[in-house]
Amino acid sequence: MKVIDIINNAKKTVFSFELLPPLKGNDTSKLYRTIESLTEFDPKYINLTTHRDEIEFKEMEDGSIVKRTIRKRPGTVAIAAAIQHKYDIPVVPHILCGGFTKSETEHVLIDLNFLGIKNVLALRGDGVKNQHVFKPEYNGHSNAVQLVKQIKDLKEGTYLEKDLKNSTPLDFCVGVAGYPEKHFECPNRELDLNYLKQKVDAGADYIVTQMFFDNKVYYDFVDKCREIGITVPIIPGIKPINLKTQLTVLPKIFSIDLPAELASELAKCKNNEEARRVGTEWAIYQSKDLVAHNAPSLHIYTYGISDNVKEIVKAAF
Repeated sequence: MKVIDIINNAKKTVFSFELLPPLKGNDTSKLYRTIESLTEFDPKYINLTTHRDEIEFKEMEDGSIVKRTIRKRPGTVAIAAAIQHKYDIPVVPHILCGGFTKSETEHVLIDLNFLGIKNVLALRGDGVKNQHVFKPEYNGHSNAVQLVKQIKDLKEGTYLEKDLKNSTPLDFCVGVAGYPEKHFECPNRELDLNYLKQKVDAGADYIVTQMFFDNKVYYDFVDKCREIGITVPIIPGIKPINLKTQLTVLPKIFSIDLPAELASELAKCKNNEEARRVGTEWAIYQSKDLVAHNAPSLHIYTYGISDNVKEIVKAAF
């Protein structure tokens, strides 16, 4: 089933979560344990991240430097299919601009269609590490608007090969990312909202937000989206804090604010166990409030950690 249909047909807030593919060389057993620990709460869909190739430089014994290209977390398409067929839960693999050409994107979408996967999340993705400006692949997309347009073209049976005969439409439900506190590269919120509207106008069916820790920020974001004509569902993304270092790391990496009360409580923590307790309680507080305000879904960024997620979902629903 498509995510947009799940949301539109739901009579109350639903629950979804996000996972990472295992590191290269690892198996899927931990991934499956995480899913199985959360199935009792009836997750309506599961997001699965995609990772681009990374560039590493390794110093050899003779002092020379060797450049190598690696993908630390391969297998998104295969794992998405395995999860969907094993658990009968719709999976939403992420489709990236960064690191992929238009042709590679088309091939991935064809594979997903053959596997019965009808949902994708279209993202620009991160640039290469240590690059200050995002650079697309040669013959790749520069931004998510272009990516959404390619997916929409396929929904209409238009492939990259314009003269392709007997072209079959690929009918995907497309989600995109929204940034309640704006994307860190964008100079202001107004421009960021305009860019989001372009993604929706290009064919996005729903929006899922980056993490935030103040629900007022989310509600204000929704209001501003509605004011400029964005009418699709806007799903809040919740990230339970697990580590004391996230007090400073999350604002730096994601360009977000932590409310004074949360920051103060985290600063008092003596270890990660205490920080995890504070983070769980805060996520419960956020989730209860979002459910009370009829958010379309609670999308929780689990990244393979499920114990606190179970506690959050149990308390919120």
